[in-house]
Amino acid sequence: MQETSKQYDAVIETCRNLFIKKMSDYGSAWRILRLPSLTDQIFIKAQRIRGLQQNDVRKVDEDEVSEFIGIINYCIMALVQLELGVVEQPDLSTDEAIKYYDEKISLTKQLMMDKNHDYGEAWRDMRVSSLTDLILQKLLRVKQIENNKGKTLVSEGIDANYQDMINYAVFAMIHLNEK
Repeated sequence: MQETSKQYDAVIETCRNLFIKKMSDYGSAWRILRLPSLTDQIFIKAQRIRGLQQNDVRKVDEDEVSEFIGIINYCIMALVQLELGVVEQPDLSTDEAIKYYDEKISLTKQLMMDKNHDYGEAWRDMRVSSLTDLILQKLLRVKQIENNKGKTLVSEGIDANYQDMINYAVFAMIHLNEK
């Protein structure tokens, strides 16, 4: 599991660096996005990955990795929005946004380490396509919870689903990096 921790950190470093660059370009404009908008952005990225996995012809020269990075970063934005709420104008400096980013990743990585311990790193035997399908399933669950105005009877909340999507995307990127 120590190797998984290092690989996880390397993937997150790539995602975090892109997040910082986009904060420099756009500021925290993402803070105006409501959760369903973020969910839909993640859904678009997951659907694109599935399309790339199923189609032989690519008309846009981008691969799965950039889309998985997008899933991770949009999920982190969603976790921040869950905590802080939506605003009408961008309100976070880059330093503040990075503080929240690091906090959300720390909690999400700990969840991964706990589950990884219990499941015995079963994800290592999974295909990237299966991880993509699990992300899509989580997205459909989140959409249903959003349609239910956040209420669940017995299920985990939206935040746990976003965390699982981050971890599945990290696992997929680890697999892709090993190829």
